[in-house]
Amino acid sequence: MAAPTLDVVLTGLAHDEATGSLRVGKEGTVYFSRGRVSYVECTATPGVEGLLGASGRISVTGVRHTRQEAGPGGDGGALLVDRGVLSRGELEFCMLSATLDAAFFLLTSRTVRTRFRENGAHWLGIHWFFDVPGLLRECARRRARLERAWPSAELDARPVTPLRQIPGTRALLTPLQWELLLAADSSATPVELARRLGRPAYSTLLAVRELAAAGLVVTGETAALPKRTPKPPTPPLTPSTPREGLQRTGSGPPQVNGDATDVNLLLRLRDALEAL
Repeated sequence: MAAPTLDVVLTGLAHDEATGSLRVGKEGTVYFSRGRVSYVECTATPGVEGLLGASGRISVTGVRHTRQEAGPGGDGGALLVDRGVLSRGELEFCMLSATLDAAFFLLTSRTVRTRFRENGAHWLGIHWFFDVPGLLRECARRRARLERAWPSAELDARPVTPLRQIPGTRALLTPLQWELLLAADSSATPVELARRLGRPAYSTLLAVRELAAAGLVVTGETAALPKRTPKPPTPPLTPSTPREGLQRTGSGPPQVNGDATDVNLLLRLRDALEAL
């Protein structure tokens, strides 16, 4: 007899108003309090500790010391708030973001081996609740959004490789998409880039699919296209060089035209802007 799917297990624990931690194979843990999910962690996604560290509000060492001080069943989140390291709202937002991220990736496994331990709690304490049906609906909504952006999972576990020549004359990028094109080195997957940048894995995955839809990263379709003759090297861009390939619309992200095709040029453009 096949093991029940994770959504069935979660629904059963919610019905029983369970309190404790559900270990999901080697992939992660779901924390329950009286039948509601208080936090989820997944080995594939950055946890709340990683998001806090990437924000610059607390160092990795600071996180480790707070965790040791809080101890099992403690409330490390309250310690951070009381000491002014971050506000209550910032703590709640980080836990919300990390939980939705981890739950989405954990629920992609249809059949899993689980083990429940009563009274297990996350070291940060309980600062947000999710009812199981609502959490499942949100994961389904996120899956549908990924499909609308780019209806293929081909890029989800593949290194992100920016195209060397973009279609059209310009492309409007979101701040996250801009970060990804600068950080992508053709060796890191979307989830690995999320860890490097301290970004939620789902948001990074969605941004990569949107870049694919815009024709800005290599996909199975573009990889099969014939290679074009390389253009002559572009001279380094200095603050005095006319920036015809870069335009800003208000305070939004930069727009890169068809001549700014090389990732190295993107880096030079960014450095030139910072020097102005």
